[in-house]
Amino acid sequence: MNEATGTQSLDRALALLRLVVGADEARTYTDLVHESDLARSTTSRLLNALERGGLLERDRAGAYRGGPLFAEYAERFDRVGGLVALAHPFLEDVADETGETVNLAVPRHDAVQHVAQIDSRFVVGAANWMSIEVPGHCSALGKVLYAWGALRVPRGHLERPTEHTVPTRAALERELEKIRQKGFSETQGELEVGLDAIAAPVRGPQGYVIGAIGVSGPTFRIGDKKRDIAEMLVRQCDLLTRVIARRARA
Repeated sequence: MNEATGTQSLDRALALLRLVVGADEARTYTDLVHESDLARSTTSRLLNALERGGLLERDRAGAYRGGPLFAEYAERFDRVGGLVALAHPFLEDVADETGETVNLAVPRHDAVQHVAQIDSRFVVGAANWMSIEVPGHCSALGKVLYAWGALRVPRGHLERPTEHTVPTRAALERELEKIRQKGFSETQGELEVGLDAIAAPVRGPQGYVIGAIGVSGPTFRIGDKKRDIAEMLVRQCDLLTRVIARRARA
């Protein structure tokens, strides 16, 4: 391959890469053929090369998105950004299995920060939690972060949005002990009547809890499935924890 041909191939590959990473959602092979105006064989060859190099990866439907190399780079400079990138496939798996809203949260100062969300496929129960500040003691995600020491347990008066909200710090401490024993947390109408949630911990390379993944939705859909959702969440969080540990050792 001469220099001109090599430069042309590089330019074409970079153009495809920009189409993928600049999009709001994963792009299919057909999308990229049309948007790039490249021949199908050329598009396929370049996409395969970008995937082999870790710059692209395919989701469960086969569409292309930014690859693990971006997550590795982001993790060096932005721990939250790196965690979000690593967690995204696991959030998708949970969302596919439950159909409910799925969130990833991390501790930020003394608050629960929602850093990623996959929306419910149902109209009832769909909510954007990314911009909502939720008291940790009313949240399944918050209770996970309290239970394993990622957040300090609040002192003094606890806000009670509903009659089901945990009333005192002593009662909260007792509940946190049960959460540590079970390996997951749950809430039922504690932030809003009719809203249930379940969450499980995500651990960092040293074994400390660094975040939590949670599922939330209306009681009439979540209530009878809590045990199954909890077991699935614990399993997915354990898998993500292993990925995080492998990346740290690499």
